[in-house]
Amino acid sequence: MHVGGKYEILFLRDEEEGKKGSEGCIILGIEKNKMLSFSWSAPPELPAAREQRTFVIVRFAALDENHTRVNLTHLGWGEGGEWGAAFDYFKRAWLKVVLPRLKYSFDVGPVDWSNPPTFN
Repeated sequence: MHVGGKYEILFLRDEEEGKKGSEGCIILGIEKNKMLSFSWSAPPELPAAREQRTFVIVRFAALDENHTRVNLTHLGWGEGGEWGAAFDYFKRAWLKVVLPRLKYSFDVGPVDWSNPPTFN
């Protein structure tokens, strides 16, 4: 992994190109054990918002030997058009799916993506 490197997270691997997941994203910054930033894309059903990438900054702060604070900031939002729907989508995705599963992976162990845990 390096700054400027490309990465993809494919949620729907059997879909056509452009509808699989976070295709075409880039690592924007790395500070070992402290920060990771990357570009991110809206879901395919919001093509105008998807075309303009947003970006995410994840910061890590050691609290003690066994605990780390994780701070996630998602920036780069446009205005009007599909942007309200994109923001609502990611608000749900980060709070109901991504962050709870990240916490689960630290507390319990790796997530079985063929049968992931669900959270309320």
